[in-house]
Amino acid sequence: MKKSFLLSVAIFSIGVLLISMRPADEWTPLLDKDLSQWQTYLSYRHKRGYNGNIPKDESGKELQPIGYNKDETHVFSVLNEKSGPVLRVSGEIYGCLFTRKEYDNYHLKLQVKWGERKDEPRKDKLRDSGILYNSIGEAGVEYWRSWMLSQEFQIMEGHMGDFWCQANSAIDIRSFQSEGIMNCVANEKQPFRPFGRGSEGFCLRSENYESPMGEWTSIELISFEGKSLHIVNGHVVMVLKNSRYIQPDGTSVPMTKGRIQLQSEAAEVFFKDIKIKPLTALPKEYTSLFE
Repeated sequence: MKKSFLLSVAIFSIGVLLISMRPADEWTPLLDKDLSQWQTYLSYRHKRGYNGNIPKDESGKELQPIGYNKDETHVFSVLNEKSGPVLRVSGEIYGCLFTRKEYDNYHLKLQVKWGERKDEPRKDKLRDSGILYNSIGEAGVEYWRSWMLSQEFQIMEGHMGDFWCQANSAIDIRSFQSEGIMNCVANEKQPFRPFGRGSEGFCLRSENYESPMGEWTSIELISFEGKSLHIVNGHVVMVLKNSRYIQPDGTSVPMTKGRIQLQSEAAEVFFKDIKIKPLTALPKEYTSLFE
């Protein structure tokens, strides 16, 4: 009896030890029904013909942006589906949902799908949104007066994975050079070219891997020590490095850590399965892209 008991205790102890040695789930979900890990910023209901200046009312008086955490029209809301929470972004007012925390050296994953609604000034244009990373400072500092200084992983119909500089950000991208009216195009076999102040601020993704309308598209962003990868449905569509911003005197400052923003940009869009995990090294399968 005693031997049997001791054997049972030993087996139980070994089982507990093995369980404790298993790696914990490295992924941290970022979406819940209360948006507890996020804050909001809303700027303006931009109109057709916007030119970068502060919008004015009918009397010519400059309008104030709506501001932080004043989402009374529920631009950002959560649908509690059976499969889990789904973030709905109406797009009717320009702005962002941004993380309370700052992140560096991470792998971000999410699913995205377009809704039906479109608003001015993009009613006759492609549906548009984006993930802004390494975001620092106050919101409202770029052309649309809606977002923070950051790097953009564009979420747009037919353009999943494009890059835009936001405000005075800069970065280097493996890409073909532009020519005339033709944009730079990302290509992992091309040399790194600078983007930002004094050069171009936009780069087209290498290929279109977006899912058909009405289906979810898998998005991954890897950000590690100033390097980043834009990945769409498992395909690397852009290779970037040397994330930085340019000061007024022209000097560069590394920009490798910051908040994550999800854009509201005149189109209804849904996000789900938003999760993040820390990285201690760039995943081995991607290291050759930076050599």
